[in-house]
Amino acid sequence: MSLTRREFVASGLAAISLTDLGHSFAAADDEALIPVVDTHTHFYDPTRPQGVPWPSKDDPLLYRPVLPREFQTLTKPFGVTGTVIVEASPWVEDNQWLLDLATSDPFVFGVVGNLSPGTESFAKHLARFAKNPVYRGIRVNADAVNKGLESPAFLSDLKTLTDAGLELDVNGGPEMLQIVDRLADRLPDLRIVINHLSNVKIDGKEPPAAWQAGLKACATHPKVFLKVSALVESARAGQRQAPSDTSFYHPILNAAWKTFGEDRLIYGSNWPVSDNAGPYKLVFQIVSEYFRDQGRIASEKFFARNALAAYRWPA
Repeated sequence: MSLTRREFVASGLAAISLTDLGHSFAAADDEALIPVVDTHTHFYDPTRPQGVPWPSKDDPLLYRPVLPREFQTLTKPFGVTGTVIVEASPWVEDNQWLLDLATSDPFVFGVVGNLSPGTESFAKHLARFAKNPVYRGIRVNADAVNKGLESPAFLSDLKTLTDAGLELDVNGGPEMLQIVDRLADRLPDLRIVINHLSNVKIDGKEPPAAWQAGLKACATHPKVFLKVSALVESARAGQRQAPSDTSFYHPILNAAWKTFGEDRLIYGSNWPVSDNAGPYKLVFQIVSEYFRDQGRIASEKFFARNALAAYRWPA
């Protein structure tokens, strides 16, 4: 079963049998289907006439055409029924390139673009791309937010996101949590999605106290969400593959669950970058086994409903 964006929102179902994976993250007496949306993927095509600004030609794993059809085929065994693309290219026209992909592929539920708030051209570009309802927000780096917190023009542009019903993804290291906390104080109506658990190092031990404190501060803002993504990348030591024992990730997941709860944690893989640290099967296994223990309702929210609340893709 392959669901369009409209069918997904209407039915709340997706193409995953909880026993087909060799493990179930539902109760034994509850084998109904569950929706799965991966909210963090990157697509690009180095064979375009203009090429791509990322990834580098020196990256043999990533430097190749990476498009939705490949990802859909790869994730079909895991029941992924749609994705939200996060634009990694700084080229303005690549926002349109992704929207064009989404136009011809209902598997793409939303696009998170790449624009620069606080610049003279921001409002014009945002108005252009936001005309397409699949355009769900933008992503910025935490250092840009930190600088922009003292800029009226920057904050005004972010308020435009709220007025347009769009969201803000923020990426950076663990220090970004304090920055997101301050931003949410300034713009409490802006939906903010913290990327990659703020890229905290995962070593199988209790996460740093400072990181947990930052997480708690962010969680006090009801419109801040936490994306559980880049798990295997953050757990890889040196050039080794990430650990495959899912219990290795429990301390970090426990902290995220305890702080943000079942209503504001979101699933994302960071594919294909995640392939540098482990296969998609491992990425999915880690979180599906963890949320199986949290119950069916929590699983449904984590794998789809919280994403819909954060990104609000069109029916």
